[in-house]
Amino acid sequence: MTDLVLRIQNDMVDAMKKRDELKLSALRMLKAAIQMAQIEKGRDLSLSEDEVLVIVRRLIKQRSEAAEMYSSGGAQDRAEIELEEAKILGSYQPEQLSDEEIEKIVIDILSLVGASGPKDMGKVMGKTVAAVKGRADGERIKKIVLKHLSPKA
Repeated sequence: MTDLVLRIQNDMVDAMKKRDELKLSALRMLKAAIQMAQIEKGRDLSLSEDEVLVIVRRLIKQRSEAAEMYSSGGAQDRAEIELEEAKILGSYQPEQLSDEEIEKIVIDILSLVGASGPKDMGKVMGKTVAAVKGRADGERIKKIVLKHLSPKA
């Protein structure tokens, strides 16, 4: 069991003791997703820290998308709950990189792969996402990569 999974379980117990229903709900959802991934992987193999972080990112993205849908549907109270759950789950992610740090990584990768235009987007994105290892949102990375790959006017 990884340190992250242990931290999630301890926080879940703490939320139960404090009767923090929102946090408890979010952590139960996360724990269930981790258990499902563990079952899919196999009983004898445990999930790595990176695999757990992928699950956390996926759930954060789902909460954010749901909040957008609730907002556009006029259910602002439900949207706020979804955003709070995303915020709770976000506390289990590693420190996020700044745009400047991402930009440095992108510039290094551009020169490494010899990217010259938008047609190289896939190569650059793949290597950049691997290099940041979950410390930046894919949309932020995409925006920075596009800025560097777009033809200068």
